[in-house]
Amino acid sequence: MHFTGFGHSLTKHGERVVNDRSNLVLQLAAPSGAPPVEWVISEAPVPYEAALAAMEAHVAAISAGTARERVWLLEHPPLYTSGTSARAGGVVDARFPVFEAGRGGQMTYHGPGQRVAYVMLDLNRRKRDLRVFVAALEDWIIATLAAFNIRGERREDRVGVWVRRPEKGECHEDKIAAIGIRVKRWVTLHGISLNVEPDLSHFDGIVPCGIVDPRYGVTSLVDLGLPVTMPEVDAILRTAFEDRFGPTAAPDEKASAA
Repeated sequence: MHFTGFGHSLTKHGERVVNDRSNLVLQLAAPSGAPPVEWVISEAPVPYEAALAAMEAHVAAISAGTARERVWLLEHPPLYTSGTSARAGGVVDARFPVFEAGRGGQMTYHGPGQRVAYVMLDLNRRKRDLRVFVAALEDWIIATLAAFNIRGERREDRVGVWVRRPEKGECHEDKIAAIGIRVKRWVTLHGISLNVEPDLSHFDGIVPCGIVDPRYGVTSLVDLGLPVTMPEVDAILRTAFEDRFGPTAAPDEKASAA
């Protein structure tokens, strides 16, 4: 689900700005004494259906009180996913498999070089407010980009995180990260995708997020001139996540972190 207009104000450029970031972080922080969020990274690409099944199972276990909250970082083989708001005509050239994701939003692409982060948090223990949660995800992405000296911005009428590209023309902006979520019993599924070094031509097979205006395209960290590696991005993502949502622990760190 995508939400706009809650806890934000508009600037003259049309971006949304969180009115009180410190309050936002306090609302989403883990409760005192809670175990750290599991931080899991899959090294090899994960088939979409397998990832979806694993995510659904883990979310059910969180709801049952038998599993910890989790952030799962992975890459997928090349594919397209269709959200609950997808419109007819969203697929221009089905060169890759198309899956119904069950998340909010429209069409998007996933593939090698794109960092997908599936965020499984129990909002019963944090705050039952999806607008606040989505705003926190946006803030997480923007802080990650800032660590690489990239200014990511929100837009009132366009979901995701955007980068201005004046060298491409007046008012031209490219999307660098997407957000799509779903909740079950106030436990979150799906999450974010950040373009690190994907093949950007693969986005040509769809109308990304339903946006047809030629001023708005897609970009990546490498496309912006940053030769970063996925492990470097993962490290920044983790630090920025902990600043907003609380401590994390990788599987081999649980014993010392718990």
